[in-house]
Amino acid sequence: MSIISPHSRTAVVLFNLGGPDAPESVQPFLFNLFSDPAIIRLPKFLRSPLASFISRRREATAKAIYEEMGGKSPIVENTEQQGKALELSLSAHGEVKVFHAMRYWHPQAQEVAAKVKEYGPQSIILLPLYPQFSTTTTASSFAEWKRAATAIGLQVKTHEVCCYPTQPQFITAHAQLVRTYVGEASRFGTPRVLFSAHGLPKSIVKRGDPYQWQVEATARAIATEVAVPGLDTVVCYQSRVGPMRWLEPSIRDEILRAAKDKVPLVVVPIAFVSEHSETLVELDIEYADLAHARGIDRYYRVPALSVQAHFIAGLADLCLKFPEERAIASHTGARFCAMNWKECPCRT
Repeated sequence: MSIISPHSRTAVVLFNLGGPDAPESVQPFLFNLFSDPAIIRLPKFLRSPLASFISRRREATAKAIYEEMGGKSPIVENTEQQGKALELSLSAHGEVKVFHAMRYWHPQAQEVAAKVKEYGPQSIILLPLYPQFSTTTTASSFAEWKRAATAIGLQVKTHEVCCYPTQPQFITAHAQLVRTYVGEASRFGTPRVLFSAHGLPKSIVKRGDPYQWQVEATARAIATEVAVPGLDTVVCYQSRVGPMRWLEPSIRDEILRAAKDKVPLVVVPIAFVSEHSETLVELDIEYADLAHARGIDRYYRVPALSVQAHFIAGLADLCLKFPEERAIASHTGARFCAMNWKECPCRT
C-alpha cells in the first residue's frame, strides 16, 4: 500500500543545499555552510570562529562567482520548479503538497517545518535532491529537519528516502542526455565522458561514508544504458576547498589529460540535479576556459536534470513506491550500500 493515497494528505519535502539570494547573503550563507558539524567536524567552540574566519576570507571570491549568475544562486528557483513538477505528477494519486527546504540559506528547515505543520499531513516523505547519500549532505539535511520538527512539535509519521543512485528513471534521464551529447562530440573525434561529482575529503570516505561508492555506481549505470561500444568514461571530482586530501582524480587533472590525448570532452554533472554555481560557473566558465586554453575545442557540458521528464517521474516513483512500513530506505526499498559502508543510514 502506498503512503500516498486518495484518502490521505501527504507532505513531500525536497532538500537542497541552497545558495545566496543577494550579494549581502554570501557571507552568512558561507558561515552557515562551514558551521555545519557534518562539514567541519570540530567542537562548536572551535567550529564557529573557524566558520567565521573562512566565510570572511572566501566572501570576495564567492561574490565574484555569484556575480557571474546575476548576483545570486538560481538553485531555489530551480528547486521550486522541480517541486511543482513533482506535485503535478503526484496529484493524480492523492492529496500531496511538495515543499522545499534549503540547508544553508532560505527557506531553511525551521521555516518549512512550520508550513508543513500548518498543512496538517498524515505523513511526510523527506526526499533529498542529492541522488547519492553522504553524511555531509543528506544526513546533515535530515538531522536539521529533525531538530526543526522537534522544536515546533511536528509529530507526523515520517519516511526518509536516503538515496537513489541507480534508480531506473534517474539513470534513463541522464543516459538520454549523455547519448545526445556524445553523438554530437563524436563528429569531432572519439569523446571522453567525464562524470563529475562534488568532491569530498578522503578522510570522510575512510570513516565509511558511501558517497564515492554510490557515485561510481551511478556512472556505471549511465554508461551501461548509453550503450555506446567502447565509450571512454572517467569519474572525477570538483569543488575542492582547503588543504585536505580530496577524492581523485580531480576534473582539472582529467581536463589536462584530455588535452594531451587531444579528445573532445563531454562533462556530466551526476551529483547535481539543479543548476547552481558548481555547474553554471565552475563547469561552464572556469573549466571550459581551462579546456579551451589547453587546446580542447570541443567541450560539452550536459545540463543538470532539473525538470527532465524521466527524472521527475523517478522522483514520483520514489514517493509512490516507498515501503509504508519503513522509516528510511533507498530506491530499492531497503539498503542499497554494501555492508562495509558503515555510515549508510539503513541498517538493513
